[in-house]
Amino acid sequence: MIIVFKPGITKRDENAVLREIRKLGYIPHVMRGVARTVVGAIGDELTHATLETLTAQFPHAVESVIPIQKRYKLVSREAHPANSTVRVREHVLGGRKFHVMAGPCSVESEKQLMTTAKAVKAAGATILRGGAFKPRTSPYEFQGLGEKGLKLLDKARRETGLAIVTELLSEQHTDLVAEYTDIIQIGTRNAQNFQLLIAAAKTGKPILLKRGLAMKIEEWLLAGEYILANENPNLIFCERGIRTFETYTRNTLDLSAIPIIKRESHCPIVIDPSQGAGRADLVSALCKGAVAMGADGLLIEVHPNPAEAWSDGAQQVTLEGFAKLMKELKPFIQAAGRD
Repeated sequence: MIIVFKPGITKRDENAVLREIRKLGYIPHVMRGVARTVVGAIGDELTHATLETLTAQFPHAVESVIPIQKRYKLVSREAHPANSTVRVREHVLGGRKFHVMAGPCSVESEKQLMTTAKAVKAAGATILRGGAFKPRTSPYEFQGLGEKGLKLLDKARRETGLAIVTELLSEQHTDLVAEYTDIIQIGTRNAQNFQLLIAAAKTGKPILLKRGLAMKIEEWLLAGEYILANENPNLIFCERGIRTFETYTRNTLDLSAIPIIKRESHCPIVIDPSQGAGRADLVSALCKGAVAMGADGLLIEVHPNPAEAWSDGAQQVTLEGFAKLMKELKPFIQAAGRD
């Protein structure tokens, strides 16, 4: 059930309603918007008393009570009709500003990271991406620099002012990654690692949730529900391609996920065309398509010398290629009504 508060509700009245919700056997999750505050009340409506009486019980505080039939209650657009935004340092994702997150697939050295960070900022990126811990199919491939990589990301943030997004692979690294990053990325291989999702959510940091390789959209939305159900409203979906029968590209980037997520959920969505295609020569076209279809941002892999990259060199664009892409994206961003 979703309880919509009236504008200007006092803290005292809000607490009284929350106490009543708990008394009736539900767990309330408060979501504060710009104009409205709503509460997602989670519980079995068949065994607990109805909450529809709250409008009569608190007529000065409760505007409406709406039953939600979808399995993903808090992520649902029904729960929160207006678009949600996620604050990352001084930036707001999901608002009018279109954000580009860019950087190397993996942090390799201080020189590589600093060169990339300065170049992507100069081209217009607002967030630096970079992997300190890397999930690799083979145990013999480069697994990332770990804490050293996180410290290099932190140095890049201090020197450039860019916010940081990096991947969390293990529950045991949760506090360490949260200490250094501004956005915690949950990668495709861990998209249904529910205990990891819970641990990440409890840091309070914004969570970038990538879609699993073979994950249906409903499963992706339900994975996102774990974030909001653990008192963290800062969820960002990220479409990064799914596994299909096609072999021309590494993955099949599902741009139809953009309007579907926008229809079903209030949370922002960004697109990762680098992972989506696995080919640098397709990144530009996929970025333009994502902007035109209403994405809130992009996650692009950039490297000073992709041929020498320690991981996924084929999908990383050069510094010059990224600067050119950012210029080409401007008319598409403006046409989409974004800044």
